[in-house]
Amino acid sequence: METGYLFLLAVAPAAFWLWYFYNKDRYEPEPLSWILMVYIFGIVVTIPVAFIEGTLSIIIPEFFIVVLGAPIVEEAGKYLVVKKTVWESLEFDEPVDGIIYAAAAGLGFATLENVIYVFSAVETSLILALQTGLLRALISVPGHVLFSAMWGYSLGKARFIPQEQRTGVIATGLILAMAFHALFNLLLYDAIGFAVLILVVVPVLWFSVQKKIDQALLSSGYRPR
Repeated sequence: METGYLFLLAVAPAAFWLWYFYNKDRYEPEPLSWILMVYIFGIVVTIPVAFIEGTLSIIIPEFFIVVLGAPIVEEAGKYLVVKKTVWESLEFDEPVDGIIYAAAAGLGFATLENVIYVFSAVETSLILALQTGLLRALISVPGHVLFSAMWGYSLGKARFIPQEQRTGVIATGLILAMAFHALFNLLLYDAIGFAVLILVVVPVLWFSVQKKIDQALLSSGYRPR
């Protein structure tokens, strides 16, 4: 019974945010089967990403892995999930799709990561596992979505512009996502940084992503009532 509740605590936040972002595609919703496929691949890509980070940790100090290595490897992994699965499909037919599929990949990644962290914490104590699950539900899971949405917006934009312009647009989105991911991880290192993260960085990220969603919807032909 305890295991079931912990598993629910680990996966429920990602399920909620997946539902939230899926319902943002109000103009022409994506097939749920494609969303789930990208979500599952987001779970799968966590494994090679963890292997790469573990290998890097042998030769690079932990601080640099957390602040530099993890943001680069994790955002690249999630990006490749969308780029290599749905980006060139007929289902990717409007700019906002980039954000929706990026959110699905990011939430798949966050799901397995959450399960690992929560069940690792329970080996110490149930209280620590509950604290870990709740904290990650409020901070880390939304964080993965917000970072992914940055390069997802760029993918959605790049899909509908001339070929020669795509590389720069996509690279800009990826670099921005990696930079904010790095800042996010850095601020988790002390209490003052954590306060700045909660009160400043996260609200700014939410505002930015919501603005990008609105811009993508407008370019798709959606007009708010």
